[in-house]
Amino acid sequence: MAELKTKKNDASVVAFLDSVNDEKRKKDAIAILAILKKVTKEEPKMWGGSLIGFGEYHYKYESGREGDWFRIGFSPRKQSLVLYIMSGFDKYDELLSKLGKYKTGKACLYINKLEDINLEVLLEICKLSWKSGK
Repeated sequence: MAELKTKKNDASVVAFLDSVNDEKRKKDAIAILAILKKVTKEEPKMWGGSLIGFGEYHYKYESGREGDWFRIGFSPRKQSLVLYIMSGFDKYDELLSKLGKYKTGKACLYINKLEDINLEVLLEICKLSWKSGK
């Protein structure tokens, strides 16, 4: 079975964020970093070369594949700011209806810019995801 390539490492979160070329994206990423530090009360870690994660949990699928992953995290991608809400979005319909302009994947919340969303609602989603334990 292939080993997961994206792993927690000792790279600098600050250096990574400093390397973001788009100043608006960088500013939004720094704001998300502050929100997630407030929610988790943990220091962020780099996962791979472009993901910033908080906390950690171990998963094991029925297929036998298993590994470790962060509980909540984000990445300032070129197209959008991506938040990784590992608990998924099934329980957050009411909150999502108040969030603003976004897109979702299975566990990804895609935001073009923070002005498009309600930060208080985002904070609540992050708190609930963090409390879920994954």
